[in-house]
Amino acid sequence: MRILHTSDWHLGRSFHGLSLHDISEKFLMELVETVKEKNIDAVLVSGDVYDQAQPRTETIELLSATLEELSELGCAVVLSSGNHDSAARLGFASKLLARQRVFFQTEVEQSNEPVLLEKGGVSVAIFAAPYLEPRSMGRRLGVAPTHRDVLEHTFNAARQRKEELPQDTVSIAMAHCFASGSQPTESERNIAVGGIETVDFQVFRDFDYVALGHIHGKQKLTDTIRYSGSPLAFSFSEENHRKGAWLLDIETEGIVEISEVIWKNKLSLKTLRGTLAELCTEKTYTPFEQSICRIYITDDVRPLGALEKLRERFETVAELYFDPAHPAQRDTRAYAQRVSQTMNIEEVCTDFFGHVRGSELTPDEVSYVHDVCTAVEAEEVSA
Repeated sequence: MRILHTSDWHLGRSFHGLSLHDISEKFLMELVETVKEKNIDAVLVSGDVYDQAQPRTETIELLSATLEELSELGCAVVLSSGNHDSAARLGFASKLLARQRVFFQTEVEQSNEPVLLEKGGVSVAIFAAPYLEPRSMGRRLGVAPTHRDVLEHTFNAARQRKEELPQDTVSIAMAHCFASGSQPTESERNIAVGGIETVDFQVFRDFDYVALGHIHGKQKLTDTIRYSGSPLAFSFSEENHRKGAWLLDIETEGIVEISEVIWKNKLSLKTLRGTLAELCTEKTYTPFEQSICRIYITDDVRPLGALEKLRERFETVAELYFDPAHPAQRDTRAYAQRVSQTMNIEEVCTDFFGHVRGSELTPDEVSYVHDVCTAVEAEEVSA
């Protein structure tokens, strides 16, 4: 049996106002083709199927079409809800869909009722826990309001159920959480406060494989506890990630191999750095003209109209920063503090422009500010 571990599809997501619908559709097409080519029997999605609790109609239709294609291929799909999903909406008609081997695991009670898969003498039991909000779920289960305690209680019940299964059954746990030792990116929604929401490995003891979701970088915490990561990059901290999934090969003796599947379809993100003149003219930057760019301008003086000029060359400038290569020695006081200690309007204006640009005004600019301030003061006196 072959099982593909994925997570964090975040269907319906946007990136700096740019819709990711089309590239998400391309990923799902690649997923279906991968299932065909590699004869995959089941796909796991460990939370955050959608990016929003109330996804758009086109997003729901995209997921529906994909699940239909996978079902027609004879591939089972197990999807658990994540912290971005609405468990109630995602779990709609789940009992009916389970008849088509599409399993939506959105309720805590489902965690100890495994999805059972069989093929060629191989038996697999999948215990899928949805994202469990620790405060409300802690009260409901009568445990401390932390992710660790809520998941410990949930998987204790799953372990008891697992003991009732034949000994040769391969057990897989699914969870959506922040596990100890994982490396987050900039694009996950924070579910931890002061480290109390970190979940240690002991919570997942006794399972043959643990398919985690929530962290967007593909990671191997141990040989059998892994994050698949998101299929697309959702922040510039992920621009160098090799996005993919984990493929489990299971025989009658258990899991015999866990291999990497790399997605070919990807969101092209690029961080660029240089002076405005370099960025607008040098051929070095030509390959990135169609990318989504984060740009650092290194001019010593903040250039005017930089964004407009950059957009003439680069299709999408998502983030723009001024980071002078040779920053001038700056006053470390807060700007408001400096202003409060300056009584002269000319000094206020000069200081303001210097603060915004990151460099002192030229003599001509100082002269111009002086003339303007003098004219304003003269007008106020005459009034």
